[in-house]
Amino acid sequence: MKNITNYIQFNGDNIETADGTGLISTIERDLPIKVTPLSSTNERAPTHRVYAKSPAGHDLDVGGIWKKENGEGRPYYTISIKRMGFNANLGRFPGQDDPTLQAIIEWEPRD
Repeated sequence: MKNITNYIQFNGDNIETADGTGLISTIERDLPIKVTPLSSTNERAPTHRVYAKSPAGHDLDVGGIWKKENGEGRPYYTISIKRMGFNANLGRFPGQDDPTLQAIIEWEPRD
């Protein structure tokens, strides 16, 4: 993954059930992340928990990934790291066709 920032590489085509690792880079920091599926009967619950390492190497729960529907009824995923105020959509990098590699496309929160 050299030279690629803001991504999650999932270990399978079905994002909803796949684990993954990735990187979120901002002007302030680089944050290696790990994502794991979350099973819940709450339809508003995230599909994944997002973890980062503490300075001592402990896994910290820092955010989540949610499955949503666009105006045409097609699914898409968003990621949020609350403490950083970071929100983004997941999608494909231009020119790549690997469904397990998802770009993290940052957006500004709505007021």
